[in-house]
Amino acid sequence: MIVLKKESEIAKMREAGRILARTLRTVSESIVPGKTTLLDLDMLAERLILESGAVPSFKGYRDYPAATCISVNEVVIHGIPTERVLQEGDIIDLDFGVYKDGFHADSAWTFPIGTISPAAQRLLNVTRESLFQGIAKFRVGNKIGDVSAAIQKYVEKNGYSIVRDLVGHGIGRDLHEEPSVPNFGKPGRGAPIKEGMTVCIEPMVNEGTAKVVTLDDGWTVVTADGKLSAHFEHTVVVTKDGPELLTVE
Repeated sequence: MIVLKKESEIAKMREAGRILARTLRTVSESIVPGKTTLLDLDMLAERLILESGAVPSFKGYRDYPAATCISVNEVVIHGIPTERVLQEGDIIDLDFGVYKDGFHADSAWTFPIGTISPAAQRLLNVTRESLFQGIAKFRVGNKIGDVSAAIQKYVEKNGYSIVRDLVGHGIGRDLHEEPSVPNFGKPGRGAPIKEGMTVCIEPMVNEGTAKVVTLDDGWTVVTADGKLSAHFEHTVVVTKDGPELLTVE
């Protein structure tokens, strides 16, 4: 069942989203190539979220062991933070969830570490723009398939692959709600988009094959061919005037 949110509930999600966006920015700005580890970032994120009067949505979710998902290079999503040191030329997906006053917000952004290759930068640019192509279709009167098709069309036009094993989702009192929001599909299909609907739109785009593999830890998802992957995500609500980003400062 799709739960449409009242303005009072959206306001709570907006506050959770502000905390998340501020944390995401601060954590990304703390990275020092050759020195910063993934665990450093996870601990900083958790501290900042707690100091803001919220809690990390991910920690303990289905026994997930950390406050954040941090995915580097060929890791698509759900990377568990480790002592790995970030190096110049890496790309890093910081994926956070924040829970406050009974509601969640969820966002992810892929950042360059220092100077990255032109090919890696193009992957980031296309993936980020595909997110906004999808958000633009998240309007009353459209259907979820319109969002999905816009993302797929932009990504494939630029020569990349959309991950099909993982999709976006509704969000609110629960971290994952209906509807599912695939990053591929046909216009005019899927659930009707209605005022008060809140979802996470999150294209995961691979440099090579769309195929992915889950590692033995049960969480970490990597590209099957070892090539790069990028991931961008916003929590979005539909208003009568169009989409509003909730995970912004």
